[in-house]
Amino acid sequence: MTTVVTGSAELCAAVLDVGSFRSWDAPAKSPFTADSAYRRELDAARCHAGTDEALITGEGRVDGLRLAVAISEFRFLAGSVGTIAARRLVDAVERATTERLPLLLSPASGGTRMQEGTPAFLEMIAIADRVAAHRRAGLPVIVHLRHPTTGGAFASWGSLGTVTTAEPGALIGFLGPKVYRALYGERFPKDVQTAENLHDRGIVDAVVDAEELSGFVRRILSVTSRGPIVTSPATAAPDRHSRTSPDPWTSVTTTRRRDRPGTRELLDQQVHDLVELTGTGAGETATATLLCLGCVGATPCVIVGQDRSADAAPGPADLRTARRGFRLARELGLPLITVIDTAGGELSPEAENGALAGEIARCLAELIDLPVPSVSVLAGQGSGGVALSLFAARRRIAARHAWLAPLPPEGASVIVHGTPDLAADVVRDQRVGSFDLLRIGAVDRIVDECPDAADEPTAFLARLAVAIEEEVQLHTAQS
Repeated sequence: MTTVVTGSAELCAAVLDVGSFRSWDAPAKSPFTADSAYRRELDAARCHAGTDEALITGEGRVDGLRLAVAISEFRFLAGSVGTIAARRLVDAVERATTERLPLLLSPASGGTRMQEGTPAFLEMIAIADRVAAHRRAGLPVIVHLRHPTTGGAFASWGSLGTVTTAEPGALIGFLGPKVYRALYGERFPKDVQTAENLHDRGIVDAVVDAEELSGFVRRILSVTSRGPIVTSPATAAPDRHSRTSPDPWTSVTTTRRRDRPGTRELLDQQVHDLVELTGTGAGETATATLLCLGCVGATPCVIVGQDRSADAAPGPADLRTARRGFRLARELGLPLITVIDTAGGELSPEAENGALAGEIARCLAELIDLPVPSVSVLAGQGSGGVALSLFAARRRIAARHAWLAPLPPEGASVIVHGTPDLAADVVRDQRVGSFDLLRIGAVDRIVDECPDAADEPTAFLARLAVAIEEEVQLHTAQS
């Protein structure tokens, strides 16, 4: 596969509204330490690239929304970052922070400019500091990695995005393959330093080309450019669920139906401007947890939901993905929605070695401590600590047949009676059902199923979405 290098002007034209780009760049000067040979290289690079440095900055609009941009020009000395380009990048990020603009960073760079050595290398510190400060200000940083991105560019501004995308087939890695081959006398293993591999590893959220990037950015801006909209009074609408408490074992068997709607169906049918994120961003992917940005009705939010359709149980990486969602909600000031629907956590040596118990504890502590509105939705099965790890939000909703228990019913029956055959009796004794949870104050409202969510999925999910938005607005109004 041959990957074409996308220039800075081409990316601006693909992503920004026509005619909206405005440069922030003053004319670039040569570094005062540059000798005559380096100055000739710079002059030649300007002629070749059509830019005065390896980076352009400015602002534009995406669907009318303002966006600051800093984009590498690879044709200028392989997009390498010297002191002048670094200062241009730092100034642009600072201006974006001051003007409270979301920021698109798009490196295509071989890294630090070797002609300038350590002074240029040290600029990575200032770049990382300013990008981190932008995120601390509650402003999104969208990183789009282009072919190729290596070295110091990848190890600073290329790896500090709120959301990270990469173009298809792009070479992305810390150590450039040319350097690796020269140092070690062999080629770097194939298909490691690729956009697709990084996506599979949970380091990149999505692989999108320049044409797709505009829509991706637009959805992110749509979600992050507005705060929660309070339209309801300080009390939630009255529930109209059946007042008859279902039999707990009936609820357990009902929620085990394979055709019961879950998080995936909720996202597809009731969430708009959806932006799905992948993994922890640190080399792990979730096997049974979905993380996304999106809007439920008029309410923008971060959503973390257990995926009942996955052929896997939530493990440590799932909980670390959930914690990434918690951090995003805190950082962006967005409400957090968690959806619980799991038959239980991963039981394996790998889960023990991956600190499953510790991740449950950290999820509980971080979710309880979130300063933004949070709503937990007990949508179906709620078995064990991995279910509880997403249940500690300030407001809590349960579907009529949803249940929460410390162990799968059959496992609890083994402990209490020495056999799994009395699971139905155990769940009745343990008060696991939604109405039991309502009576003890563990949930705030019940969303009805008429009579079973699997028999009326569209109507059920619509009611659930209304309840979620009302509970977010209630929490927002009371905060």
